[in-house]
Amino acid sequence: MRAFATVNDIVTLWRPLEPDEMTRAGALLPLVSDALRYEAVKVGMDLDAMIEESPYLANVAKLVTVDVVTRVMRQNTSGEPMSQESQAALGYSWSGTYAIPGGGIANAIMINDLKRLGLRRQKIGVIEPYDTGNNHHFD
Repeated sequence: MRAFATVNDIVTLWRPLEPDEMTRAGALLPLVSDALRYEAVKVGMDLDAMIEESPYLANVAKLVTVDVVTRVMRQNTSGEPMSQESQAALGYSWSGTYAIPGGGIANAIMINDLKRLGLRRQKIGVIEPYDTGNNHHFD
């Protein structure tokens, strides 16, 4: 199965890549695409069939794939992927926030990405705060 995006899509939609980044992006694209397919299987859907039925979904899958790949590529690979870090001196304090908790490709796919592909929907339910059917009066 082919990837939903290409390295050229990443260059066009994100930024020019260095040669080593191009290699990494090329390796990530099929992995991310298959991870998205697997997310669809988990909810009983076939992403490739959905794209055949609605060709515009191919562009949405491309955008999501590029977003996930660029999110992974922005991670600092020389250390822990921190998005924020603070330190103090004499109080010996340190705190940090991880860019993607747990790191990795699987955690780079966010719920919003799945919603854009139609793989997650908000559950609709109604909770009636008042009993409208049985008007019980306590005297």
